[in-house]
Amino acid sequence: MDGSLPHESVLRKMKFRKSNNKSSKALTSSFESLFYENWAPIYRLFLRMVVDPAEAEDLALETFFRLYQHHPNPEEEFNTRGWLHKVATNLALHSIRSFKRREHYEVTAGKDALEQAPENQPPKIFAEKEEQRFARLTLAQMNPRQAEILVMRYSGMPYKEIAATLNLSPASIGPLLLRAERDFEKRYRALVEEEK
Repeated sequence: MDGSLPHESVLRKMKFRKSNNKSSKALTSSFESLFYENWAPIYRLFLRMVVDPAEAEDLALETFFRLYQHHPNPEEEFNTRGWLHKVATNLALHSIRSFKRREHYEVTAGKDALEQAPENQPPKIFAEKEEQRFARLTLAQMNPRQAEILVMRYSGMPYKEIAATLNLSPASIGPLLLRAERDFEKRYRALVEEEK
């Protein structure tokens, strides 16, 4: 699945409530258009953070289910994209933190797989997976606000949208992002040193 359109299984899981009420039909239609419009970027955000396509799909589905429960009124001023990114970031960070509990088993399985891999497979693959693992562990240790800012920025959100999502001044995003990057780098280096 490339994430450009929701997979059919996702659409089957997402049951839209049907009603004869005109306002309810408008709300459902509005939600469906929001769903199709925002599915791909939200799915890709999860895929970058959690790597596993099945987990990314489940988390994206949960994000849209929460949007559906939230029932934004189409006439109201509502930053849907920002709201979705904030919910998605929080769900992804929660998933990453739970990853820490599974870490021992996954690392052991990964090492066994590498030992059984053909000799012509480059060690670069292992190094990339280790970097991803360290990045996820580092985000899990950070202050949630700092982790959110980093994830939002590196998923391509501009400063203005990050500020709107987090209810901050756009001018404050630069310094907050710089502090978050410094904290990330410090924690990342410490984790790498600890593993040596």
